[in-house]
Amino acid sequence: MIYLFTGDDTKKKLPAYEKFIKSIPAGTEKFFINRNDLNPTQIESFYSGRGLFFNKCAIVFSDILEREEGREFILKRLKFMSDSDNSFIFLERKLNKPVVDAFKKHKSELNIFELAKEKKEKFNNFLLADAFEQKDKLNLWIYYRQAVDKGVGLEELVGVLFWKAKDMFLKRRFGKFKEEQVKSFAEKLPYLLSEARKAGRDAEIVFEQFLLSAF
Repeated sequence: MIYLFTGDDTKKKLPAYEKFIKSIPAGTEKFFINRNDLNPTQIESFYSGRGLFFNKCAIVFSDILEREEGREFILKRLKFMSDSDNSFIFLERKLNKPVVDAFKKHKSELNIFELAKEKKEKFNNFLLADAFEQKDKLNLWIYYRQAVDKGVGLEELVGVLFWKAKDMFLKRRFGKFKEEQVKSFAEKLPYLLSEARKAGRDAEIVFEQFLLSAF
């Protein structure tokens, strides 16, 4: 059986998720897996048969669907998880409709917690651009994570950084960068995500590596 907890209303989602975890029968073996612990062989073993030391177990995934690699791996195996005697619990941020529909197709128990539109806090992308211009690595990363948490797409974030690099270059205002660095940013950013996907790489990881190496 599959259980999905998703949405941007964390104040309601997390208590519901924690209550569910506590309701799992005592003695059930639990395994917690986050997006950095993706082990295909291990995950396949959870739905393909019983363990050596337990009959049933609960596998708890946290943000495993954030990265493209993990998302594609999981979505292709939802049927096997649904048919398994073990429980597969997913705690995720807001997911797009095709992903939610994939879970629905395989008879998952959906627990969706969405903020009302008027309560959603829009992220100011220019905070990211300003931190980039100031060569402020710490705040650049902080603003990037805040943007992702608020559901801002990678394309939008790349776009605002491209605009900033282009604006700096055209105005000959290089700040703490060298001219050739700003020019390189302006040339590289428009193709960053498309080239990553074309090469079969995780676009989010590629963007994070760009942010960390830009300075």
